[in-house]
Amino acid sequence: MERILFVFIATVLASGWATAENSVSEASAPSHFNEATVADLQAKMAAGTITSEQLTKYYLHRILALDQNGPGVNSVIELNPEAIRIAEQMDDLRMHGKVLGPLHGIPVLIKDNIDTGDRMQTSAGSLALVGRPALTDSTVAAKLRAGGAVIIGKTNLSEWANFRSFESISGWSGRGGQTNNPYGINRNPCGSSSGSGAAASANFAVLALGSETDGSIVCPSNANGLVGIKPTVGLTSRAGVVPISHTQDTVGPLARTVADAAAALGVIQSQTYDGRDAATGSVPLGWKGRPRPTNIPTDYTQFLNPNGLQGARLGLTRAGLDGFDPFVPTPQPVLDAFEEAVDALTAAGATVIDLDAAGFTFPSAGGELLVLDYDFRNDVKAYFATRVGVPVAGGTLQTAIDFNNAHADVEMPFFNQDLFEQAQSLAPGADDPQSAFNGMTYNQALEISRLSGVNGIDAALKQFKLDAVVSATDNPAWATDLIFGDHFIFGTSSLAAPPGYPIVQVPAGMVFGVPLGISFFGTAFSEPVLIKLASGFEAATRIRAQNLPTFAPMTPYNNIQGTTLRKTHRKAAPMTPRPDADKKIPRHL
Repeated sequence: MERILFVFIATVLASGWATAENSVSEASAPSHFNEATVADLQAKMAAGTITSEQLTKYYLHRILALDQNGPGVNSVIELNPEAIRIAEQMDDLRMHGKVLGPLHGIPVLIKDNIDTGDRMQTSAGSLALVGRPALTDSTVAAKLRAGGAVIIGKTNLSEWANFRSFESISGWSGRGGQTNNPYGINRNPCGSSSGSGAAASANFAVLALGSETDGSIVCPSNANGLVGIKPTVGLTSRAGVVPISHTQDTVGPLARTVADAAAALGVIQSQTYDGRDAATGSVPLGWKGRPRPTNIPTDYTQFLNPNGLQGARLGLTRAGLDGFDPFVPTPQPVLDAFEEAVDALTAAGATVIDLDAAGFTFPSAGGELLVLDYDFRNDVKAYFATRVGVPVAGGTLQTAIDFNNAHADVEMPFFNQDLFEQAQSLAPGADDPQSAFNGMTYNQALEISRLSGVNGIDAALKQFKLDAVVSATDNPAWATDLIFGDHFIFGTSSLAAPPGYPIVQVPAGMVFGVPLGISFFGTAFSEPVLIKLASGFEAATRIRAQNLPTFAPMTPYNNIQGTTLRKTHRKAAPMTPRPDADKKIPRHL
């Protein structure tokens, strides 16, 4: 069905707007709105120099030229056949003096695990959820529409939000295939919000929504040179979002600037209980027993500050940056790039306290996987009860396991479903000892996760009188490997994920042509402070603005061919990189 919708959109564009100069091809991919911000576009629409309809057609053309064709980023899993009509409606409202919000007429993309009650699928990348679309909008999709945004399509993701297998490949789904990184098509976009990250970076929409349980907004933002806001659990609703865990799931924006991400957060936040997700009337696990703030903002752009780092106190940790595997240490150029980012913090006026040197240790949330497994089995059953006309409608996790086994040729060609099976094997009670976790119970695991926030980020903020904790986000994007899977060296999202705390990730440097980011961490509902700090860092460094995606077939692209031929045949044409040119010499030789 999604391929039919792509053809439908292409036909509409070709018949109603395209010319010989902007036909759907890589060479003629439109670019004049690239890197345009929400504020830029709102000003132009207010002045009447552009319309939402023109913007929408622009992004649809660019998707067809560069995502579905050309270099083949493959980040958009489905286009909205009603996108142009919705844009026309937004133009009509504006013409009659009605602007619904800061995203009025702004084209956005959303991750394919977020329900839309329209003609598009919501599949989490799995064929088990393909059939009849969701019956109603998710809360965040409804908020986007109420705020005037134009949802132009759904983005690909790591299937089931990267929670099907320990050997999964970020950016791959049975329905959508493999998403690629616009900084280098051979590079991985990270997941699970891989399509949202690649699409926003490639200027296929003004911004995109993703979801995170532990790293799935901030890692794609890191890998694709974006700002990502992973909100406090419960600040944005998960109603109508294919779940992993009600304890840790959250929905947030991925954008090219802090300002755009902040604008989107203001639109999708749930200041009060939304009636469909209990977390929107409560607090995350790390704040258990505390009241929900009554002053949650509806406009986060008010906290933007180009001098936001001046006078700030930041706690720095390098914990884990040496690499998970002692035999695969973090490359020195990556460490050097991070240290340059740390220097930029101080140059912009922040006081940086080395928490590691001061002897502070962040506790490990050793029960996190048990929490996710237990929640997933129960939460996915509740979600399946909301769907009709799809293979797993009204079913359980076992239904999905059975579907994958019956369709292994398309659902499991590269990796299995051992995470599904582990979750399904758990004992049913919250106080039942779980043999797969050395007898730990779910409630014990929850308490470990809660304390990881209390004795981690919260303790650091209090002890050292900090505005935020800061660290590198993840290692730069690795080359996608469908045989051996992902190549994570380090990641820091688990500092905030188990207790449900927020993160703002910002581009911080480049390593051999691919981005590297830093993360600002805070306690629950500290998004205003983190946005202030992140906008100050962005203004001081301008990393994204100076390092845009090139859609290179591979990165790095230089110094891989040797010099012998160039010395011997100096007049020869430049060599085209071979598909296998970045393969390393085996270490055992």
